Amino acid sequence: MLFAKLLNTLLLSSAVLLVSVGCQAAAFNATGYDSHVELQCIELCKAEQKYQLKVSINNGAWQNRGEFQGQSQLDFTRDLGRNLTLRYQLLSADQKEVLASAQTQTRDFSDDELLEMVQRYTFRYFWDHADPITGWAKERMPNPRDGDIITSGGTGFGIAALITASERGWVSREAAVDRMLKITAASQQLERFHGMWAHWYNPTTGKVHNFSKYDDGGDIVESAFLAQGLLTARQYFNQANAKEQQLRQDIGRLWQTMEWSWYTKGENILYWHWSKRHGWAMNHPIKGYNEALIVYVLAAASPTHSISDAPYHKGWAASTVHTFRNGDDYYGMSLPLGDKSQKGGPLFFAHYSFMGLDPRGLQDRYANYWQQNVRHTLINRAYSIDNPFGWKGYGEDLWGLTAGDHVPDGYGAHAPGMYSDRGTIAPTAALSSMPYTPEHSMRVLKNLYYNHGKNLFGPAGFYDAINLSASSDPVKQVRRTYLAIDQGPIVGMIENYRTALLWNYFMQDPDVRNGLHKLGFTLYGKPIQQLQIESQPAAKSKE
Repeated sequence: MLFAKLLNTLLLSSAVLLVSVGCQAAAFNATGYDSHVELQCIELCKAEQKYQLKVSINNGAWQNRGEFQGQSQLDFTRDLGRNLTLRYQLLSADQKEVLASAQTQTRDFSDDELLEMVQRYTFRYFWDHADPITGWAKERMPNPRDGDIITSGGTGFGIAALITASERGWVSREAAVDRMLKITAASQQLERFHGMWAHWYNPTTGKVHNFSKYDDGGDIVESAFLAQGLLTARQYFNQANAKEQQLRQDIGRLWQTMEWSWYTKGENILYWHWSKRHGWAMNHPIKGYNEALIVYVLAAASPTHSISDAPYHKGWAASTVHTFRNGDDYYGMSLPLGDKSQKGGPLFFAHYSFMGLDPRGLQDRYANYWQQNVRHTLINRAYSIDNPFGWKGYGEDLWGLTAGDHVPDGYGAHAPGMYSDRGTIAPTAALSSMPYTPEHSMRVLKNLYYNHGKNLFGPAGFYDAINLSASSDPVKQVRRTYLAIDQGPIVGMIENYRTALLWNYFMQDPDVRNGLHKLGFTLYGKPIQQLQIESQPAAKSKE
């Protein structure tokens, strides 16, 4: 990680910060990146007041650069050129008074620097914008319908981002541990349902916020995503100091009180929901290949409330479940698992369960999971290039159908097919697939940043969705929202591509290994036993 930390220092130092004329130190700052500058005006600017910006390129004449309002703003500079020295002036609204000035530089970033930039920006969602009471992740921003509700699954993905931030030095390890202790304390205090958390909570009242009419209790899938993050943290925060010891104890208590076996109803299958008021009214058995593989792994792994292998083989993967086995050929590739009608389904199937669960060399009687995820991603990409419905922009540098917001409004699980493909591409789809298709995913990242970044890249990284067919106005082509379940995989899966950090720590957990062994998984053709799993290098495999 020494190289990564040095790289991080270089990224920060690439911007030369000169502070204001006639105001407090550090009142107006400019930080340069590859194709944008982040301008911050913390002490000087009033949020409700509008200011004007001017820029000088390589010590040339001053040019108008538009309006500045708030305390932070991104200026995409690709229209001005590349590798620039830029001087900014902040002026009063009438442009009669220069209030402050700052200088910085932009320069071409390497691929690794671009990945670092995207990860670090995206991490802000979980650090700067987390709920201040609980430390949990907010479901989405903005959220005019439900307010600042918090989410269990998104928090699990946020923990993965927090571990990444600690390892890369974006925040100190101690600060990360303090945030984790806040998260685990809240996780113990929030109402649980046979050890499982609800999907959403109101952080002010601590009460469940209904996901739907009958969904006001335990959500075993979202709880599994949270547990995946917690178990990764239990392995990562392994130092002997009092805080990290306390954190591991807290995680252990939470983990051991999750009653996975309750959610079978005594049958050979797991059920998604249970409510104190409505019981099993949702009646949603977890079967067919989807995002929930991690649920069965953790249910088998539990040291206190585990399931046998029967629900996995007779429920999740039953031969009668038409959405599990696939075997069809798409664009010259045979896909082992997934819904045939959607060519395997949305891409989050290859992300959510695999934030910690390492698919490299992982196999059971049904699939090789590295092969499954790589082919699923390549088929999703090939479908977008094929573009049977003629959506604008689809191609080699704009692909990726997964769950997320629609443009202009709504939400859905986008996937190949007539009913699930509506022209909306979510940046998280290709970016979170970086381990599987690095060259193809990097091409999408560069297109989104270089060609659409002015509208698509914001204070916490890429916004949730883009649809070039939605409007001829580039502003209206973008859904300017952030979702925890889309932000988290961007940070975590890119890190798994770069260093395999999360995969290595999660797979070292002895309970996880026991669960995988119980379900019949092998690793590189060998039985999974406690001493056989060691840290593996970064996922730089060929596509």
